[in-house]
Amino acid sequence: MPEGHSVHRIARQFDRNVVGRAVTASSPQGRFVEGAAMLSGRTATAVRAVGKQMFLEFDDDLWLRVHLGMYGAWDFAGEILVDPTIASANGRMGQTNQRGTDPGEPILDAAGENSLTSIGAPRRTRVHVRMSEQTTGLADEGDAWPPPVVGQVRLRLITDVTCADLRGPTACELQTPDEVAATIAKLGPDPLVDDAAEGEERFTAVVRRKPTPIGLILMDQAVVSGIGNVYRAELLYRARQNPHTPGRDVPEEVVRGIWRDWVRLLAIGVETGQMMTMDDLDPDAYRKAMASRDDRHWVYRRAGLPCRVCGTAIVVEEAATRKLYWCPNCQA
Repeated sequence: MPEGHSVHRIARQFDRNVVGRAVTASSPQGRFVEGAAMLSGRTATAVRAVGKQMFLEFDDDLWLRVHLGMYGAWDFAGEILVDPTIASANGRMGQTNQRGTDPGEPILDAAGENSLTSIGAPRRTRVHVRMSEQTTGLADEGDAWPPPVVGQVRLRLITDVTCADLRGPTACELQTPDEVAATIAKLGPDPLVDDAAEGEERFTAVVRRKPTPIGLILMDQAVVSGIGNVYRAELLYRARQNPHTPGRDVPEEVVRGIWRDWVRLLAIGVETGQMMTMDDLDPDAYRKAMASRDDRHWVYRRAGLPCRVCGTAIVVEEAATRKLYWCPNCQA
């Protein structure tokens, strides 16, 4: 499932490439025909990301709400202006003690997690895209424009230079401003939207009164926005917190530490496009981790493998229909 960092990256792509431009909208799949007809010809005026949801505003107070869910993604084609706050996968961006860029070829994650051309559920890039910081024209000579539709595209938005295709979302709907406000009001704090200190207080207060296991609380978008299966497992491991402990029994300093760690990890995820959760890696190890998810996490998808710290086999179990990975020794 795309987690919060992906949605914020998508919003920044829309801010750079779609906001301020008129769009032609269609639903090649046929499941959003009426909505696309209402959007077509309008100008995108603003974009917001909150947790795992994105809200794109158009003329006359019409909003498009998209929740990617488990399998959704946006594919971008044409002339793409990359937000300067979004790093390429070159170098060692994202670690507080390892900032800067290295020359050379980009590191491409085989899972597609850091792709600037397809953001959301991992998928291989389907179309040729030129990405640059300055507009130099449309696609290369001979390339079709707009690009052919590939697969089940729920919504296609085309400006004069950019094409954005939405595939496999859980939600794709039009909303009024009041409906957008009501949707956002149901969500927990997002460190990139809300004041971090106020978010910490909200998060801590809610967690500390809940009898629900902390491993489930972190997945509740009404408590905290943007955390999914990967960040849940990694945040709990980094805190050395047993996922089965009721929230009200987790020490306050641990709860606050989890929030602050989420603030940091989310920023790294947005910057690099990777859910990088390991610190203090040397340059070679960092590049290896950026290229392979297997080298990027402490416990996620490491069931049966030795804990990187204590050597105990990592456990995987089902928690509310999702896989929960943790170390029974370090997180005892």
